[in-house]
Formats: sequence, C-alpha cells, structure tokens
Amino acid sequence: MKNFILIICFNIACFNIMNAQTTVPKYISEAIKSFDGGRYFEALPKLQEAYRKLGVKGKSITQKGDMAYRVAECYRSMDQFDKANEWYASSIELKYYEIQPALYFWQGEMQRMMGQFDNAIKSYKEYQKRKSASDNSHDAAAAIKSCELYRDFDAEESRYIIKIESKLNRKEFDMAPSYMDKKGAVIIFGTGREDLTTTARDPITGEKFMDLWTAEYDAKGAISNMKSLDNNQLINTSDNEGTACMDSKKKTLFFTRCPSVAKQNLGCDIWMADKAGDEWENVKKITLKNSDTISVGHPCITEDGLMLIFASDMPGGMGGRDLWYVMYDKKNKIWDSIPKNMGKLINTTGNELFPSMGPNGKLYFASDGHPGIGGLDIFYASRTNEENTKENPARWENPTNMMHPINSTSNDYAMADFDGSKGYFTSERIVGNKKEYTPDIWSFSIPPVLFDLRVVVYEAGKKMKKLIDATVVVNGSDGSVWEGLTNEKGSTIKWEKKQDGSRYINGEVSYSIIASKDKYFANNKGAKCTTVGLDKNQSFFLEIPLLPKYELRTPEIRYYLDKWTFVDDNTIKSTDSLKFLDSLLTNYPDITIDLYSHTDARDTEKHNQALSENRAKAVYVYLVDQVGIDPRRIRPAGKGESSPAKWVDETGAAQILTEEYINQFKVTDKEKFEKLHQINRRTEVKITSQNFDPLTAPPADPNWKIFTDPLPR
Repeated sequence: MKNFILIICFNIACFNIMNAQTTVPKYISEAIKSFDGGRYFEALPKLQEAYRKLGVKGKSITQKGDMAYRVAECYRSMDQFDKANEWYASSIELKYYEIQPALYFWQGEMQRMMGQFDNAIKSYKEYQKRKSASDNSHDAAAAIKSCELYRDFDAEESRYIIKIESKLNRKEFDMAPSYMDKKGAVIIFGTGREDLTTTARDPITGEKFMDLWTAEYDAKGAISNMKSLDNNQLINTSDNEGTACMDSKKKTLFFTRCPSVAKQNLGCDIWMADKAGDEWENVKKITLKNSDTISVGHPCITEDGLMLIFASDMPGGMGGRDLWYVMYDKKNKIWDSIPKNMGKLINTTGNELFPSMGPNGKLYFASDGHPGIGGLDIFYASRTNEENTKENPARWENPTNMMHPINSTSNDYAMADFDGSKGYFTSERIVGNKKEYTPDIWSFSIPPVLFDLRVVVYEAGKKMKKLIDATVVVNGSDGSVWEGLTNEKGSTIKWEKKQDGSRYINGEVSYSIIASKDKYFANNKGAKCTTVGLDKNQSFFLEIPLLPKYELRTPEIRYYLDKWTFVDDNTIKSTDSLKFLDSLLTNYPDITIDLYSHTDARDTEKHNQALSENRAKAVYVYLVDQVGIDPRRIRPAGKGESSPAKWVDETGAAQILTEEYINQFKVTDKEKFEKLHQINRRTEVKITSQNFDPLTAPPADPNWKIFTDPLPR
C-alpha cells in the first residue's frame, strides 16, 4: 500500500493478483503494474481500457472479471463507494466470485457505506456462503451485526449540531483538523487543494501532494485567515504531510510525513518541530520503527506530554492498523524506541486510526473494527487511571460509538474536541451538490442545556389557597442567590434568562428554595432541585406549602361511635390526616402542636370528656410510637362535647352542629342525623409554637399514653 493511504484513512485493500500467464497483453500487464504499485488514479484508465478490450469467452471472461474487480478496488481505495459498488457488481456478473469470494464482502462494505443496509447484509451472507473454511480475513458476521444494530442509527436524538465548513473546504481533500492555540481560534489541517504551490500529484488519488495549512477564526466564527503552515519547506515539502497535533503548551508540533519516491515502498513517519514565533525549528523525525516499509502516523500527545499515541501497521498488532504508544524519557530527553500496543480494549482485527485527546482525559479514535455505522466511525474511550509513567502508563477502556450525526455511513474520523462542547472532525459523507466521497472538515457544537424554574406557594393543608406576595429566595451551590415575590396565583415569574443574557438556572448546580410570608411560618426546609448530571432541557416546577401561624385547618380525623379507633373506610380516610400530621411534624421540626379531640352529644358530659381525651391520646400514641415524633412536641387534650363543629348545609348556610340542630333529623332523615353526629366526632390541630428546642424542652407527661375507661352509658 502506498503511504498516502495512512494519511487518509489507512484503508486496506486485499488484492487478488491473477495467476501468472505465460503471455499477457501489454495493455493488461501495464494496468496491473500500476495497480499493484498502489497508483490507483494512474491505474484506473488503464484498467477500464483493458476491461473494454477484453471479450466474454474463455480466459477473457476471467481476465475481464479481474479487471472489473481491480477497478472496484481502485475506487474503494479512493473512497468512491458508489462507483466501487457498481464495478464489484460488474465483476460478480462475470462470476469472478468463483476466484475471489471477497468480492461480495467488499460490495457489502460499499453498500453499508451508502446506507443500503439490507443489500449489504445480503452481500455479506453471499460472502459467508462462498468463502473457504480457512478464510478468516473478513468478519462478515460482525458486519451483519453492525448493519442490524445501526440500521436506524439516525433515529436516536442527539445533542450534537454539525455543519460542514464550506468556507474552509475545497473540492479536493481537507482533513484531520486539530487545535493550534489555547483559545481554540486557530486550527491546523491537511489539504490537497489546488492552491498548493507544488505541481506534483499523488498517483494514488490524482490530487496534489498534501500540505499542512492553518485557518484562523474571528470572534464571530468566520475565517479571517487561511494559509500554509510553512512556506520554507521545513515542514511542508514535496512529500505528503498531514494529521498533525500540538502539545498542550502549543509549543511543539507532531505531524505525519509520507515520502513519495518512485519505485520504492516507503512507509510514513512521525516528525516533530518546535514553534519559534511564526517560524519552525528543530524539525526532526522520531524513530518509531525498524523497517522503512512500516508506516507510523496520526500522532496524539497526552496532556502531560509523556505519552505519544499513534497508528501503525507494524507487526505484533491485533490486525489491520492498530494504535500504539511510546513513553517519553524526561531524564534522557528521548522517546522510547520500542512501541507498545494499546491492547484489545482499544484495538481490533480491523483498523484503529486518528487518535486525539479530549477533555477529562478522553481518548478519541476512528475504527472500522468496533461495531459501527459504516466505514470508519469515531469512538471515544474513558481513561481508567490518573498515573502516566513507564511502569504504569495511562490506560483507556470502553470504546463508545459517537453515533449520528457525528458518524455517518461514510468514513468519519479525526476528532478535535476543544472543550467538550465544540470542535471539528473529518467526514467523507455526501451532502448538497457534493458528488464524491472526499474528506471535508466539519464542525460540531453542543448547545447549552437550558433550565428554568417556577415556584408556587400555597397554604399548607389547603393547596387551592395560593399565597400572594410570598417571598421566595433561591440559593445555588455555585454561590448564586436571588429572590422574588409571588403573584395573585401564588407563582413566581419563570426564572430563565437574566437581562444580561445569562441564565438563572445553570448546569451542574444544586439549588435550595425557601419561601416566607407574614403571618405564616417560614418554610426553612423549602424545596430543592438540581441540574447535576442532566443533559436535556428541563423546566423545574416546585410547590412550597406555608403553615399559618398558631392555627391550622387539617383534613379531619374521625372516630366510630363511643370509640377511640379511627374511621378509615370508603367514606372517611383518617389515615390521610394522620399522614399529613406526620409530614407536618417531620418537615417542620421546630413546631409544637396541641391535639383537640371531640365527641358528639349522645352521652353525659363526663363520659364524653373521658372519651375525647382517649381520642386525643390515640393520635398522640400513633405519632410518637409508630412515626417516631418527639413526644415533647405534642400535647393531647379532650374537649368533650363542648365545641360542636361548623357545617355548611345544602343551601350554603353555615350551621353549628349543636345537639338541638342535629336532633331535628332524628326521625325525618336518619342517615343525615348520623352523618352530622359523625362530623362532631373529630380531632383538630393547633400549632402552638415554632421554637421547639430538644435540649431544653421539658419531658412529656407519661399519662398521655394511658387510656381511661369512660363511664358506662
């Protein structure tokens, strides 16, 4: 393979060389010679001409199938997937699969790259059917799994917004961006545009040999300057230069250089250079291999500058191109001479390429070996340790596909993540009027997740009673503080954007909200909300109850006739009121209450007084023994039959449920008669203070747990 392939995407072609013939026409031998030399652009017209000249009988049909196959391989290696697919189909029609079953696999790959997942699966299965038992060169099963897994890859919602950098790209190759400055205003990228001063063209692609260029963006995100990185031929030479990165100090450049020497198969190398103002110095090659035919490239330097990660086809890998690394010897100021493979957690039997570092130690890379959408996909892996030494080097695991829209059915690679919310990458997808799968630079951004908050304040126990002019104070864990008043609906304004454009509610912050109002106890426990870990827009709606001072109407607790057991059936749910008291005392740990229990009038005053005291004690025991409320905060008391309840009758008139009033229904409406007596059998609550101090409070009366038998009826 020619060196240029390392810069683009390390595509690996599995060439089938036709069995040697005793006599081969010159037009065929010349075409094969260019093809076998990896000069695909040069070989294409020769192969196509040979295809046209050959017949469809005898040996000619096999030769014609071979020519079609080689044309397809040229287009595939040049990332022109649609044309490659057509020529694979032509070779299949000529039954060349009988000699080269991989025809079907590569056709499947092209179909997958174009998003034709059903057709791709059929092609992969044809390959599985026809390949020899010993042929393990292509993992069709994994390819089929990827098609099935990512058939609806674009259905999942994503926060990424991407756009093609149309003012930066040309119709030729533009690829592998990385940041050149700490502010993220300047990027460095590889390009084969016609603007290059060199006249030489790469025989693989027909494009000019690549150089490194820079693009500077202004405050509004527009390109203000775009130029060659170096015009002194220290970095940009007559060879291919591409895929570069700066160290974290933005002082040293690491880049890939692939020499192009006629009739020599020389691999790519990684070079480095020091920045001196607008110039470059100390340009030198890093020795990472023991053979000129091995390729190393795509440098990536860790934040501490101690680990150089790169891609290579050197022996000892997992298959295809792998990611390797060397450590820097600070004492001797040299890089280790023996690279180490990053292992099976990162590398596969496919190709792993274009490593780059992101925020929080995240490692990005491209792979066609991990399950993906199509071709090369961009993955990220998380760092598993903080140390980075020769004895314990940095490690990454759990490669995760970045999915749509970062990845597409075409090749996607070379991620440059500035701060986790914006950056650049390379994609060969076709958009708009673009007709070829050529690499272009795209930008991505993650819009900020937006939050807002609205608070409603109401009277505890009466949720429909909204409180106007209640003060609501919000405190954020980031130190932010603000307050507002509720309107006639008991609601604050929707807190979203401030006058200066900033947000009230920000990401990764926890908020506590307190409400207060005159004649109400301040709700110091308030409410809470948090945006920590949230990655989608969210509106927070919080409700805060306030207790009226010294008087509280609660859902009532009712009792059976002449008993102190609670009524809890489909007519009355005393447990609701008991749970309300539990919540009240738990949420307001400083308040104390009195429990006032009542009876109806159907017995002697003495009997009813004892009965009412037992009813108050029953609530007291429930709260103390079953819920665990401090007994010193509760005082039970009996009112006997002395305080009949108030009731609104069918006409809307308010009535006091005296014995005289209730008795008028004893004969005429027995059901109503019993209902009104039931309303009188109740327990009510009065808040007596908000200053309970467990250190100074006197002990509770032990008699409040002792029940007294009322006098018999």
